[in-house]
Amino acid sequence: MKDKVFIGVAWPYANGSLHLGHLAGCYLPADIFARFCRMNGKDVLMVSGSDEHGTPITITAEKEGVSPQEIADRFHKEHKENMEQLGISFDLFTRTSGDFHKNVVKDVVRKLYEKGFIYEKETEAFYCENCGRFLPDRYIEGTCPYCRHEHARGDQCDECGKLLDPKDLINPRCKICGKEPTLKNTKHLFFALSRFEDKLLEWMRDKHH
Repeated sequence: MKDKVFIGVAWPYANGSLHLGHLAGCYLPADIFARFCRMNGKDVLMVSGSDEHGTPITITAEKEGVSPQEIADRFHKEHKENMEQLGISFDLFTRTSGDFHKNVVKDVVRKLYEKGFIYEKETEAFYCENCGRFLPDRYIEGTCPYCRHEHARGDQCDECGKLLDPKDLINPRCKICGKEPTLKNTKHLFFALSRFEDKLLEWMRDKHH
């Protein structure tokens, strides 16, 4: 029986065109590894697709005045064509809005929830009173506490590269209306990764790659 190799490659947000960083960062290395494994007689499954459930998609849609689905459809088609043109040898390049993907995710989440591995927790998040909505990290801008760049995002400063929490920003403001948001309590679901710590560490101890 052939050795089975699964290669799960990063899923790009379907909110804009791909660039050389995408190709060099994950798709070309994954393709080289997949071809190497196939040449050595292994049974390879290399999978990726368009992530259609990210905040960047809604931001692009609001800028263009169209629906998020229209943005996702446009760039999924473009990404898929790009992969084919570049010869990246995916066995499956799919999308998160597909029925198969949605059904698998629902099944996994339901089983995790039933076993107590998903729990509800109250946290603080920025809320824009003017827009009447909670703001995901990419809907918040402010001054970076490290380099003082005035247009740092709530998740990262593109000027110095530091990863950020929205609460780290100096003078945070809503990216939609420019008003200062306030912190409010909100409930979210979390995955209890810590409950798998011992098993994961045990599994990793005898791995050499």
